[in-house]
Amino acid sequence: MFSVNTRQKLPISVEEAWAFFSDPKNLNRITPDTMHFKTLSGDEQKMFPGQIIHYRISPFKGITMEWVTEITHAKENEFFVDEQRFGPYKFWHHKHFFKAIEGGVEMEDIVHYKLPFGFIGKLFHPMIVKPKLNEIFNYRRQKLTELFGEFKS
Repeated sequence: MFSVNTRQKLPISVEEAWAFFSDPKNLNRITPDTMHFKTLSGDEQKMFPGQIIHYRISPFKGITMEWVTEITHAKENEFFVDEQRFGPYKFWHHKHFFKAIEGGVEMEDIVHYKLPFGFIGKLFHPMIVKPKLNEIFNYRRQKLTELFGEFKS
């Protein structure tokens, strides 16, 4: 099992952050263009527990796959959890937390994931998977700063 944990502070309210992140259509805005990310279904409503969202992604040139996630938990302005139902990982559990702080909001992402293909999957993790996830979360950090501004402490 592997994990990713990121935090970012933005100069917006918890309510503004929630409004942005609870709209599945905005995921495309904070995903690198190189991923050719497209929502196929499930983005018609704001996020709710039980929501199924179907995507198409291309994590690497020439490789296209579909990914289905379920929003398993959501508490407005506090957190939501998405879990993979079908897709590239053997296991994917992604928690998103929102906390009001002086001058804005602190957002935390905690992802636990497991790769398919046993030992071979573990071999590819440091060379391919971990760098790709770092690229995605770094892009997200930069894009959110572009959209909402730099947090001033």
